[in-house]
Amino acid sequence: MAANEKEMRIKIIKDGPYRVTGGVPLLEQVIVTDDDGHTRDLIDIKEYPQREAYILCRCGSSENKPFCDGAHRKVGFDGSETASRTPYLEKAETFEGPDLKLTDVYELCDHSRFCQRSGGIRDLIQKSDDPEARQTAIEEAMICPSGRLVLWDKKTGKPFEKEFDPSIILVHDKQKGCEGPLLVRGGVPIESADGSMYEPRNRVTLCRCGKSENKPYCDGSHWMNSQQKLEFRKKWGLE
Repeated sequence: MAANEKEMRIKIIKDGPYRVTGGVPLLEQVIVTDDDGHTRDLIDIKEYPQREAYILCRCGSSENKPFCDGAHRKVGFDGSETASRTPYLEKAETFEGPDLKLTDVYELCDHSRFCQRSGGIRDLIQKSDDPEARQTAIEEAMICPSGRLVLWDKKTGKPFEKEFDPSIILVHDKQKGCEGPLLVRGGVPIESADGSMYEPRNRVTLCRCGKSENKPYCDGSHWMNSQQKLEFRKKWGLE
C-alpha cells in the first residue's frame, strides 16, 4: 500500500470522483420520520466491507453507485469547487436564547430538515430555559448532518457535539424518495482538487448527485430546484 493511503483522507479529483484513503469506514443510513412527518433520526442499514482505499462517485451518473465507474468523463462533469473557504465561525450568524446560543451557516444546509420539529430550532432556543424545549433544540442541532447548525451551552461555552469515529455515511432520504448526500463524520480531512485543505469539522455533507451549486458541499439539489430553495428560505425567514 502506498504511504499516502495510510492516512485517512478524502481527495477531490478535478471534475471527477472522491478518492478515499486510510481505511475510512463506509456505511449507509436512512432518514426516519416521526408521526408528524418530521425527520427525526438516522439509522444504520448497511456497512460496507473495510477497504483501505476506494473511489466514490461525485457526478451522480455512475452505474456502480456509490463507487465511481468513470461516468464523469462520459457526461462531461463540471466538478468545480465553489464553496467558501472562510472558517465556519467567521461566517456564522448567531442567535441567542436564555441558556443556549446557536451558530448557523445557511450555505452549508443539505436540507435534511432535522431542525424543523416542534416549531424549529430558532424558536426552541428562545425557550431554552424550558427543559423540554432545550432538550429538543440540542437533539436537532446535534443531528444536523451538514454541521450548518452548532448549539452552544452559554454557561460553559462548549458546543453540543457527538463524538464520532471517522466515517462516511451514504444517506438515503426515504421521505423525498431519493439519495441524500455523503455525510462525513469525525473530522476526516477533505483535500481540494488544488491540494488545499478544507476546514476539518465533526460533520459535513458532500454532494454526490453532481448538482450542488456549493460544491463540494451538498446544498439539497438532490431533491430541490432553485425555486424550491428560494421558497424554503422565505418560509423559514432566511430571505
